[in-house]
This record gives sequence, C-alpha cells and structure tokens, in this order.
Amino acid sequence: MSLLEKPRIVITYCTQCHWLLRAGWMAQELLSTFGTDLGEVTLVPGTGGIFTITCNEVPIWERKRDGGFPDAAKLKQLVRDVIDPDRDLGHVDRTTHRKTDPA
Repeated sequence: MSLLEKPRIVITYCTQCHWLLRAGWMAQELLSTFGTDLGEVTLVPGTGGIFTITCNEVPIWERKRDGGFPDAAKLKQLVRDVIDPDRDLGHVDRTTHRKTDPA
C-alpha cells in the first residue's frame, strides 16, 4: 500500500482556545496506536472554537456536534471503525465493552 493509499487524519483545532496541545496529544495517541498504517496525521490551525477530526475526509468528531472532546480510547475506536473495522484494539475495546456490558 502506497503512502497515498493510507488513511489521512486531519485534526483542525482553535488557536484562540489554545487547543494545540490537545490536538498534538491526540495525534500522538493515533500515531502510537496505528503507526505505519496511517499515511499522515495533520494538524490544521483554525479559529472560532473549532475542533474537528476527519479520517479520509470522513468527519469522525466535531466538538460542537459531539459535545466536547473524545478521550483517547473513543478516538482510537472511531478511527479504527473507518480504516479497519475488524482490527482489535486490545484493552481499549475490552475496557469499553466492560463499561457498557456488565456481563
């Protein structure tokens, strides 16, 4: 798979709200989890309270629409669901499963 075929993540963050560190941390989490399965993770500065995350131009998170910011586990699941739905995220999936299914 060439670099052009690999998934592209874009995190657009508000510079006025000082969300660069949050955006950078989320980029780091994704790169740590997905590594070379990603083609790139791009940080795009914006204004007006924007904080959006897209994967291959598919919106997966929008702060205003989704109510705040995703935690790392949720973000990884959202990206996984777009790029490789059958991928097991290990403890991330099991932790979430336990929280939603007490059995």
